[in-house]
Amino acid sequence: MSRKSYRVTFPGGSGSELAGIVDRPDTTVAVPAVVFSHCFTCNKDLKAIVRIARALAERGIAVLRYDMTGLGGSSGDFSQTNFSTNKADLRAAIAFAQTEFGAVHALLGHSFGGATSLAVAGESSSPLVASEATALAKLRCVIALAAPSDTLHLADLLLRLNPKIAATGEGDVTIGGYRWQIRDQMIHDFRSHDLPNLIAKINVPTMVLHSPDDETVGYHHALRIMSLINQSRDDFTKQSEALCSLVSLCGADHLLAKHAHDLQYVVDLTAAAVHRYSASSLG
Repeated sequence: MSRKSYRVTFPGGSGSELAGIVDRPDTTVAVPAVVFSHCFTCNKDLKAIVRIARALAERGIAVLRYDMTGLGGSSGDFSQTNFSTNKADLRAAIAFAQTEFGAVHALLGHSFGGATSLAVAGESSSPLVASEATALAKLRCVIALAAPSDTLHLADLLLRLNPKIAATGEGDVTIGGYRWQIRDQMIHDFRSHDLPNLIAKINVPTMVLHSPDDETVGYHHALRIMSLINQSRDDFTKQSEALCSLVSLCGADHLLAKHAHDLQYVVDLTAAAVHRYSASSLG
């Protein structure tokens, strides 16, 4: 299926203007829609994210990929962001996607973007605001790619990269060849979230894609996510659809840059899951 892609902007959760790109099938027929969240210090133009989004569009799925506050083409100060602002940005992206596509059927996130997607999906099981309930009313699945099961590990990692952050309240770290300013507010925020508790509350089918060879986010995180979701189900018969499936991406690296067939496998699995679970919502 042919696709069309175009740039968009919309207000983020903390007021900054966020930049996004919509990749969607070039058709007037209703199709499932996905919001795609990137990893920590990454952006919507990461090679794997671009290729996955475009390939999904060619398989009949509309995708919004966007830059969180202070990253890529979005405005704002990255050093003032944290997991709370990430969640707020995702909610803003969902609200925008709802107006753009009519509904959001799936959340897809890579690495820390996967953690954000899991958290928002868990919170949607008991939304505090009516608008959030409306925006996620047609959410049918969550797909977490190389995602962590908590936010604590990232706080610890940042302090290992630069112990001065704890002593002085700020400091630079090098990630992916780039220097990033980290403030202690980010560390404190990462430590304040109970992501495992939110993961256990997810009430839609979840698929976790993770490599046992991932040297950035260990495979034990994938096992923990699956366990948190599946062990929280009291009645497997009635809630069998709202379980977590784990697919091992053996031999793949964290950014899916090593082998082209790894990326293709992720696209195939993601497209199949989104179409399967969103079919009833499209009429």
